[in-house]
Amino acid sequence: MFVMIGFGVVIFCVFGGYVMGGGHMGVLWMPFEFMIILGAAAGAFFIANPKSVISHTGKEIGHLFKGPKYKKEDYLEALTMMYQVFKIAKTKGLLALEQHIEKPEDSPLFQQFPKFYSDHHAIAFLCTYLRLMSLGADNPHELVDLMDEDIETMHHEHQRVSDAIQAVADAVPALGIVAAVLGVIHTMGSISEPPEVLGKLIGGALVGTFTGILVAYGFFAPMASGLKSIYHAEGKYYQAMKTGMIAHLSGYAPAISVEYARNVLEPEYRPTFAQVEEATGALPPA
Repeated sequence: MFVMIGFGVVIFCVFGGYVMGGGHMGVLWMPFEFMIILGAAAGAFFIANPKSVISHTGKEIGHLFKGPKYKKEDYLEALTMMYQVFKIAKTKGLLALEQHIEKPEDSPLFQQFPKFYSDHHAIAFLCTYLRLMSLGADNPHELVDLMDEDIETMHHEHQRVSDAIQAVADAVPALGIVAAVLGVIHTMGSISEPPEVLGKLIGGALVGTFTGILVAYGFFAPMASGLKSIYHAEGKYYQAMKTGMIAHLSGYAPAISVEYARNVLEPEYRPTFAQVEEATGALPPA
């Protein structure tokens, strides 16, 4: 929603201000300049990025319009799920979780939490480290390093798309200059034409520079920045699971482990202590 509002504000302020100042929109219509700039940018994008990044770009841009994957209620659900898992592990031992860890898709425990249950990556992350704990990995410091590396790998995989869009944003102003230079070359080849013709040609050349700068700083760069913000926010989901598991491994009670996890979350998405207490109190017996 806010992305569309932002795009609308950029377009209205730039072109509205131009028209209000006495400019004519027809002068800006230079399709061949647009083809040079955007076509070259698309070609450079294909050259610079692997197939996996190119194929995921459209999906990730759609992600930008939808906003972060996890909402406040999803974080509350994750905290409640961790409380139930830690409670079982504390009262019955980690081996009691084996059936849920080995076959999470059939787990009635995880099915109580629909958002988490439908998230393949989140389930895999939790079950991987619970399995390691059940196998005897009991050094919190070693697991923290491993989890951080795992989260960083996932973050990097997503961020390749935002980095690719940022690279296009950095290149487009230079491609606008390329289009402008070609326009100047065309103008110099028509130097014998009357001033009104030369003026139109020079104006067309300058449209290339204008388009490159506008597209880069009005659209591509904000899109890349918005995706990075979304990835950072979603990374907190995994950071919370990491913190909760490390606290549990350190011997804390389920409620304290979950409180540690809760405090990792961004204030915008963090449930209150009372909300977590109410949600965990409503859980069925472990």
